[in-house]
Amino acid sequence: MSEQKPKLVVIGNGMAGIRCLEEILKLAPDRFEMTVIGEERHPNYNRMMLSKVLQGHSSFDEIVLNPYEWYREHGIALHTGERAVRIRTGARREVETASGLSLPWDRLIIATGSSAFVPPIPGADKSGVIAFRNLEDCSAMIRASGSVRRAAVIGGGLLGLEAARGLLNLGMDTQVVHNAPFLMNRQLDETAAKLLRKELESQGMRFRLNTTTTAITGLNRVKGLRFADGGRMETELVVLAVGITPNTELAADSGIAIRRGIVVDDSLQTNMPGVYAVGECAEHRGIAYGLVAPLYEQAKVLANRLCGASDEPYVGSTLHTRLKVAGVDVFSAGEIREDQAEVAQRTEDGLRGLYRKVTMQGGRIVGAILYGDTAESTSLLKLIARQASVDTLVSGGEAGTKAGGGMQAAAAALQGGEQVCACNEVSKDSIVQAVVSGGLSSADQVKRATGASGSCGGCRPMVEALVEYAKSGAGLVLAGEAAAEAPDSEEALCGCVPFGRAGLKAAAEAVRPDYAPGGPGFARGGVPGRGVHLIPEREWAGGCDICRPAVLYYWQVGSGSGAREDEAGGARRYSMREAGIEGRAEPAGMFAPADAEAEAARRIGEHLARSLRAAALPGPVDAAVSAGPDDPRGIAVRDIGLGRCPAGWELYAGGHAEHPVRAGEWVGVAGSEEEAALLGEALLQLYREQAFYGEALWEWFERFGLRSVREILLDRTLREELAWRLAEEANAESAAY
Repeated sequence: MSEQKPKLVVIGNGMAGIRCLEEILKLAPDRFEMTVIGEERHPNYNRMMLSKVLQGHSSFDEIVLNPYEWYREHGIALHTGERAVRIRTGARREVETASGLSLPWDRLIIATGSSAFVPPIPGADKSGVIAFRNLEDCSAMIRASGSVRRAAVIGGGLLGLEAARGLLNLGMDTQVVHNAPFLMNRQLDETAAKLLRKELESQGMRFRLNTTTTAITGLNRVKGLRFADGGRMETELVVLAVGITPNTELAADSGIAIRRGIVVDDSLQTNMPGVYAVGECAEHRGIAYGLVAPLYEQAKVLANRLCGASDEPYVGSTLHTRLKVAGVDVFSAGEIREDQAEVAQRTEDGLRGLYRKVTMQGGRIVGAILYGDTAESTSLLKLIARQASVDTLVSGGEAGTKAGGGMQAAAAALQGGEQVCACNEVSKDSIVQAVVSGGLSSADQVKRATGASGSCGGCRPMVEALVEYAKSGAGLVLAGEAAAEAPDSEEALCGCVPFGRAGLKAAAEAVRPDYAPGGPGFARGGVPGRGVHLIPEREWAGGCDICRPAVLYYWQVGSGSGAREDEAGGARRYSMREAGIEGRAEPAGMFAPADAEAEAARRIGEHLARSLRAAALPGPVDAAVSAGPDDPRGIAVRDIGLGRCPAGWELYAGGHAEHPVRAGEWVGVAGSEEEAALLGEALLQLYREQAFYGEALWEWFERFGLRSVREILLDRTLREELAWRLAEEANAESAAY
């Protein structure tokens, strides 16, 4: 007789509670007997995408996250259309529902979400007044479009603007009434809000700002609005979008502590043992979150605790907003109010409708607003989350983003392991691998395969850019069977593959875990790489002298394994033996610097040479370490140049002395000899991981961009990780060699 499983009951069939079950199923699928109580008569759907349904861009079926079959497949008892009315927490642990069900529990998760806030306006209960919050509200607005021609939305925040766009799409003359002086006043500043208003007005939306609604007029049905300034407005439909209120009534009636939300500690537990709360109904450290990413973070922490996988606490989340209105790109994250933070950078281009502001506190990045071009949103959110130094923002002495880069440039520059979809924890590597190995060609296919952009939808533009990066922008042609089908923008390297340099790198890295040195498929029939599917349904038979060294280099770097030179087939031909690192003192009489400085330069140079002596490089590296301004080593025209300066050691990168001469760019300053060596090692490893095989360091630097290099190298954690990976891989390669 099998041991009885503990009973886990979830009150709430929404995104937070069901995400917690999904995480539990990953960790320990047989640990609990699971039951879900849902008040709505639907399976779990993506509430954040309701505006897309209203706007006519999606159907309800397209926003369903967990169909009924999912519950059945995982043995989850689902009770839809049931309202929990009481939680018993004493010796008899049960949840009672309005229909009379009594469900016993051993662990209980309250995930009741929130309701639309209905302001105390006389007439708010009239027919024709809808609080936009769930699928029924959405359906009511769509039905109303058959007879209603004039609509008003009270609330100029994110939800209100999304609702207004939907009403416009339904053919209604729509006005937004907002009691603040500018739109989205909690997420934007006045400059960004003016740009947003201008764009939305061009789409047909109208606004009454700084206007307080005092009454909704009409007998039984709404006929109009009355305002505090004496003004009036006729309307046939009123949509309330002025915020949300956590659903705490059930918890309060059951003796569970509440404030604004259900109070939880860092383990997401309430004041009642065994009772937890996640999502919009929960209040953690005084904050009740209403966005997807924090809800999913809470769900993961709680699942780990319930399964005994980790006792890592939930410490809060970084809030960010992306506006999902067609034609408008807006991003806001962190602390953006200038009475709470200083402005670190601000740029505006009125002609192109672009705006960017980054804020700081104590020299640390704490917030950002992007309007018109949100390509930086992923990298900025990461900087805000770890409160990175503002030094990472410096770009050649100029503030702001590089002109013309856009989302495609951001996709190319994004680090492979960097998270693209924060809600579902999907990285760039995962998306590229899905496209390359799965033959995917659209963001919707990637969403189904990986979950990326499947929750709040804010990362959709980056996912779309990465699809293009993998299948065409990076030279990868999924449908092609011949090199002649490679895009004109990047000619195929050889007749073996239909890829250019970037496409070959993406394809090779996508299958690296299996085919890297030491992997199960490294050598088949004596030929490394034989039988590999670099493109769907087509084997790569080991390649030629052009593509083989590149593929084997990509497998080797990042695999943590060494490869003998004869195995690598030439992948190691660019070694430190040809790198030309100089760090020795010049002969006497040639601008000889002070002995101590010359000795320090020599030690740094030898340290770098030692670190990379056996490491594979994608191209030749010309590097030098200078003891000071009188040292004639020419660090400004080297791939990598370290030079003594009053503040320590300056790092220059990306220079070359060949015609036409290219001056290296200043990357940063290291305060000590050890930090200088670490900075140089981190740069070399970044080059090893990100460059195309055969690409000179200065070429890679120009493509990758000074800003991206600085953002990574000036972050101490990332710098140390790069140097550590270099040491690990160099040791492995040295042992194999």
